[in-house]
Amino acid sequence: MTTPAAPASPAASAGAPGPAAPLARIAQHALFEARGLLSNGEQLMVAILLPVGILVGLVLLPIGRTAGAAPVDTAVAATAATALVSTCFTSQAIQTGFDRRGGVLRWVATTPLGRSGYLAGKILATLMVHAVQVVVLGAVALALGWRPEALGLLAAVPVWLVGTAAFGSLGLLVAGTLRTEAVLAVSNIVFVLLVAAGGIAVPAQSYPPLLRAVVELLPSSALGDLLRACLAGGEVAAGALVVLPLWAIAGTMLVVRSFRWTSV
Repeated sequence: MTTPAAPASPAASAGAPGPAAPLARIAQHALFEARGLLSNGEQLMVAILLPVGILVGLVLLPIGRTAGAAPVDTAVAATAATALVSTCFTSQAIQTGFDRRGGVLRWVATTPLGRSGYLAGKILATLMVHAVQVVVLGAVALALGWRPEALGLLAAVPVWLVGTAAFGSLGLLVAGTLRTEAVLAVSNIVFVLLVAAGGIAVPAQSYPPLLRAVVELLPSSALGDLLRACLAGGEVAAGALVVLPLWAIAGTMLVVRSFRWTSV
């Protein structure tokens, strides 16, 4: 004798909506994260206004120029690297650090989004902010006389993606291992040092031999060299092709191993 089927619940019969599909949840979270980055005054300054100021300054001042390249070309390369580091490292570290202190990371693990969805949303949000940066900085650069070559732009895309992985993982590493107060200080200080003396504004080749050997090991120097090669016709540094991916791999491994979802 078979057991009669239980009647459907009113909610099921009415077609009550369940949790959103995973991709939809990630997309919604990414939009939320991107809006948070672009609506916060401090983060907007770091992600957009500061790179624009650096772009204009490097065009006008004889700093970090590549022989045989137009000043605006080297300025665009340095500014692109600055914008990437500001968003992937500094902004990501600060925002994630405050989320961690506020218990958001612990709470999100209990939601349908989950930890993996949270991280995927952050990655997608970073790419969204990058798109805004490219549009704004590209428009300013074109107004300053920049005339990019299609092949150079295409070559810069994989460099940009590997750089995003490298500095994004380092930003998460800082956010997930330090106290929030330390995250704020470390992320800002490191950002300034990398841009000013880490091979972005001024190429490592401009430093004395001993210091140059140290700077060339930094991910910022590798990123700056590769973007200058793509966007300003600079020489491709073989070491940079190795250094930047190694930082991306090492940073990701350290995040997986060391990231703490709750504040200490």
